[in-house]
Amino acid sequence: MQIKGIKNHSQTNRLIKWTVVALDFAALWILLPVMTGFIPESAEWADDTSRLFWGVCTLSMALAEYGFSSTIHERIVGAGDILRRSTLLAATQAVLSYLLLRAVRFPYRLGWQLLVMGIALWAAVILLRFLERQVLKQLRRRGFNMRSVTFVGSDPELQRLHQRLLGNASYGYKLCSSYPSAGDFLSLLGHSQDLRLGDELYLCVPRRERGLIEQTASLCRHRMIKFYYVSTAEEKLNLQPVLMDDLEVMASYSSPLEEPLNRWLKRVADILLSMVLLLPVGLLLPFIAIIIKRQSPGPVFFRQRRTGLDGRPFWCYKFRSMHVNDDADHLQATRDDPRKFPFGNFMRKTSIDELPQFWNVLCGDMSIVGPRPHMLAHTEQYDRLIDKYMVRHFVKPGITGWAQVTGFRGETRELWQMEGRVERDIWYMQHWSIWLDVRILWMTVKLMFKKDQQAC
Repeated sequence: MQIKGIKNHSQTNRLIKWTVVALDFAALWILLPVMTGFIPESAEWADDTSRLFWGVCTLSMALAEYGFSSTIHERIVGAGDILRRSTLLAATQAVLSYLLLRAVRFPYRLGWQLLVMGIALWAAVILLRFLERQVLKQLRRRGFNMRSVTFVGSDPELQRLHQRLLGNASYGYKLCSSYPSAGDFLSLLGHSQDLRLGDELYLCVPRRERGLIEQTASLCRHRMIKFYYVSTAEEKLNLQPVLMDDLEVMASYSSPLEEPLNRWLKRVADILLSMVLLLPVGLLLPFIAIIIKRQSPGPVFFRQRRTGLDGRPFWCYKFRSMHVNDDADHLQATRDDPRKFPFGNFMRKTSIDELPQFWNVLCGDMSIVGPRPHMLAHTEQYDRLIDKYMVRHFVKPGITGWAQVTGFRGETRELWQMEGRVERDIWYMQHWSIWLDVRILWMTVKLMFKKDQQAC
């Protein structure tokens, strides 16, 4: 029965995957006649020329799907991964189409047309993924494409996982069985035919229960059940696996940004984007300066020493949003702070005051995406209160960050708010990708155009 259940589940996943692939090809075939309509020479094409063009574009799509097909049929898929695969799919299709058409000596040059079609295909695929994901979520909420799970243990870490997997119906998980007592589960292992097990099993017991862990893993292998071991809350370490040649060791911190190529990619993206965005900032500068001067005497720009990469201080620039005061370097802004003047309050709520920091990015002190830099007094304060606080300084600070777009923006009145910000900053560092940066930028833009209750 267990093997049959896995087979049915795999067939359902394959059906979803191939349906998505078929829709991608449908989008391409709809775009092809539209694009050829904008090619002046297409009216003169012979039938063989048209068939060759369509065949090459379709073959390129097949090769692109082989490498970057959608993964939305998986249980928990991040928006960043969907964006990354969709972008690579469209880019690969366009590049391969161009190269193959040149290889077969296609009589017409279609570089710009293929570029435009690639962009249109990317937009179509993104729209399809959004719709497909919504449909799949609704189907799973109705009991389709479900996956059953078994939990063994009662540790808080397992309870958190239980809530995460079963608390969102769109993930498609349902509870098969639960054994809060590891001892009771161990006694039943000798009579495994009496155990009700799902497609996946999550075991959370202390590491000293080595025999139970090995027996459970062996049983899952024989029944073709996916086995997962979850560390208990007491034994959970804030350490990350790091490879030294073929030897795995545990370190207090690791990040993809430790790789020179990744740092170079992020720096190039920072330079290009900051140069583009500083142009409109320069055009807006005279108007912003006039309004600031009219509402509050003092300089247009506010600069402050903040903690940067590796804990080194740097001068951070902003449009001044408060009256000149003596508390700026040790007292954070509050929602109804009397130091703010009206236009300054507007700038803070819309993040306009942060625009001069693109100069910091261009100079190399900051990145566009990263942990927000804090004033030196706060760095000293929170380093004493939060054990992992200084870890966030292993990468360059950013204008926006994962913490800011996931609810930890603005004033931190309670210690738990700063702890949550630090946890999200460290998560960003450990899971960095260029696609995660793109996702954060998109979420930041959306926040700028809606009322943010946490902005101050």
